Amino acid sequence: MNPDLDLGLERIIRAPRATVWSAWTDPSRLEKWWLPAPMRCRVDRLEARPGGAFVTRMSEDGSEFVPHLDACFLAVDELHRIVFTNAIDSTWRPANPAPVTMTATITLLDHPDGTDYRMLVRHGDPESRARHDKLGFAEGWGTVAGQLAALAESMAPR
Repeated sequence: MNPDLDLGLERIIRAPRATVWSAWTDPSRLEKWWLPAPMRCRVDRLEARPGGAFVTRMSEDGSEFVPHLDACFLAVDELHRIVFTNAIDSTWRPANPAPVTMTATITLLDHPDGTDYRMLVRHGDPESRARHDKLGFAEGWGTVAGQLAALAESMAPR
């Protein structure tokens, strides 16, 4: 991690990695946690493989959905790592997305209590990192990690 360019968060999720992985890679489950509530998410494309599309929409009222993310998966290592970027859109065209261009790495590791869930978001320059931080990276990504944890923990075998 480069502290001048990157932002990161970690969270322990009390569910097995396979359950967290399923919550990440199943569109109907991703829709339940991907945006901070009460915002709602719709998954247009979730092709969890290298080069696959990652396209979501968002809605404040649940009726009108507007574009949220048009990205491309760079690496997908089953049960362990997901890397995606919005610097390339779902059709592999270079993109200049607002408010920031980023590459995110999600890592799932075994933990005695379940899953050690790590998020690392890389930016191209310190200004982009600072803008993302100022826009509420920790709160936004932290909130959705909490929503992911709640969903995965509710799905986990008891």
